[in-house]
Amino acid sequence: MLTQAQLIEQISGALGKVKVIKLSQILREEKFSLHDLINLTFYHDKDIAFRAAWLLENVFLQDPESYLSDLDYLIKRFNEVKYPSCQRHYAKIIMHITSPKAPQSIQTALQEIDLEPVIEQLFEWMIEPKVKIAVKVFASEALFNMRTNYDWLTEELANQIKFLMRDGKMAIQTRGKKILKQLEKNY
Repeated sequence: MLTQAQLIEQISGALGKVKVIKLSQILREEKFSLHDLINLTFYHDKDIAFRAAWLLENVFLQDPESYLSDLDYLIKRFNEVKYPSCQRHYAKIIMHITSPKAPQSIQTALQEIDLEPVIEQLFEWMIEPKVKIAVKVFASEALFNMRTNYDWLTEELANQIKFLMRDGKMAIQTRGKKILKQLEKNY
């Protein structure tokens, strides 16, 4: 069984996609605590934290239903994510679990969790100029996914996307146009 110390040792050096996939498989097979993996994404060494967040994304999104009991903890820690490289992975996880394509058990569990702090954090990431564009794109998609549960979200998201698109790079232009078009359909 892989211990937390052994995992830290494994991710102390450079990781490539192949190693992340292999380690993710090992973590799932050994039922490594998602709680412990989440905690590692807040590690004092930002490189280890980033690699742990990359593993978290891979492990969790491979089979989110098997981590239902950890979903609340993941959401509670969301607002504590500070490292830019970790923000990307957390925003991507939220984007996927709030998607209409997410497993029904995840959708049901999310209805019991207060997502307003997550929504606020996603908007903060969209507004903050220093946040990486990939984080902003995933955040906008996640907010779009949650719009049906929060009446005020549609208008606020549309306004924020229009603001970002004024001077935004291609990624936000493309995703922004797509989301605005979908938001207009729902009005």
